[in-house]
Amino acid sequence: MRIRTAFPLAITRHTLIALVIGGLGGLLFMLFLIEFDAATSHTEFCTGCHSMRFADQSYRQSLHFDSPSGVRASCGDCHVSPGLIRGTWDHMVGIRDFFKEILGPDYGDPAIHLVHLPEAAFAARAWFRRNDSATCRSCHTQEAILGERANTAAIHREEARDKTCIDCHYNLVHRRVPSERTFKRAAWNAMVEEELGLEPGEAARLLEQGRHARGD
Repeated sequence: MRIRTAFPLAITRHTLIALVIGGLGGLLFMLFLIEFDAATSHTEFCTGCHSMRFADQSYRQSLHFDSPSGVRASCGDCHVSPGLIRGTWDHMVGIRDFFKEILGPDYGDPAIHLVHLPEAAFAARAWFRRNDSATCRSCHTQEAILGERANTAAIHREEARDKTCIDCHYNLVHRRVPSERTFKRAAWNAMVEEELGLEPGEAARLLEQGRHARGD
């Protein structure tokens, strides 16, 4: 007695060709994603935008660039999630920053960069928290951190519970920005005006102008 099955026992030639083409297409697409992720994660690519020279300057003065161990973290090591799929998604989301660079205010201007810096810092810290500082943990093993102080290991073992790396470790690489909880916009604007020799109220005007340009 012949047993009927829901699926044909033989694969037709057209089906086989379609499977081969689909498999090769998928493989080529994965290879493209790997190359795309590598090409857009290195520091030279990230600092290609004129405005990123400010971030690059502070980065080159940090221990993430000039480490006694010789380990040097790139932009992608910190700001792109581990894994091909998550990393590609981060790059896709980052396209909006590209459009801000083109359509928004001139972030290459020192004054405009500095008045908007806190917003960028807070957004970056929020991203680290959402990802449980995954990029930090890809290099640092919390249980293995000893530090130079006698109580460093105990702090990371006991007091870091229910916390993520960025909750304590910020302002390590780029220009110092207060925590969002203690940040005072008026004080920051006054600092910008004093540092760059701007007229009083100019920082607030530049901030509002930039927000209007972005459509906020």
